Amino acid sequence: MADTMGHSATANRNTSVALSFCLLAIAPQIFEFIWSFGTIFGWGTGRGPATVVISHVTALLAGAPGALIGAIGGDTKKASSDVLLALIYSYPLFAVAILTIFMTIRSAQDYVGGIVLMALALFALWASSDLQGMRGFSFGAGTAPRMFGGLLVALGAGIALTGLLSDGPAMAHYAWRGPLFVLISIVFFALAIRPLGVVVTAFVSFLVAAMGTHETRWIEAIIVGACLTLGCALLFPYVLGLPMPMFPRFLVQ
Repeated sequence: MADTMGHSATANRNTSVALSFCLLAIAPQIFEFIWSFGTIFGWGTGRGPATVVISHVTALLAGAPGALIGAIGGDTKKASSDVLLALIYSYPLFAVAILTIFMTIRSAQDYVGGIVLMALALFALWASSDLQGMRGFSFGAGTAPRMFGGLLVALGAGIALTGLLSDGPAMAHYAWRGPLFVLISIVFFALAIRPLGVVVTAFVSFLVAAMGTHETRWIEAIIVGACLTLGCALLFPYVLGLPMPMFPRFLVQ
């Protein structure tokens, strides 16, 4: 019974890790989908939510397999950015997620860390895939990203392999509150800087980031936020000479 329970617990942990890798595999698509909502309110440029969903689903389910079949058949037609994202980034992580279910992970911390490093390297390879020097032996702006991306993939694979072959620490408890609110703060700043201006956006972004910990003292946070906002209002237009809007559009108009 003990062996059965131990095996069941390991299987559950592997399933959770595999599901996390699946989520990581579509993280760029999810981020673009969230970002695309800003276009509805005129806060950014790019594709709308419906276009983003249709494009990425089509690329994952039809475009990427079609590109693979075409490459095998000798078709040299350049694939779209969405298809390349699926081929270079998403598909390898989906494959790792499937293999993870059947593996015995002896050091979860090393294994997950190695896969995350591989994901970063694969994303960098996709992001620089349109640069010269990324294909064959030609040199160009993409030569360095290709070399360092390849080395980071190999390094991440080695670390992940260590997690399979040697005993090590399990996954430590991770506090999501801090990174979550910092990420929300950054996204809010990027979307709101044009319609709301530096003064409002900087102050609100600081307060949102301050929500990332239970230890925040709000009186002190408001004072510090006001001082930082004043510094930004002086730094960007007067010191750096950047033409950034200071106040919300509806007040200026």
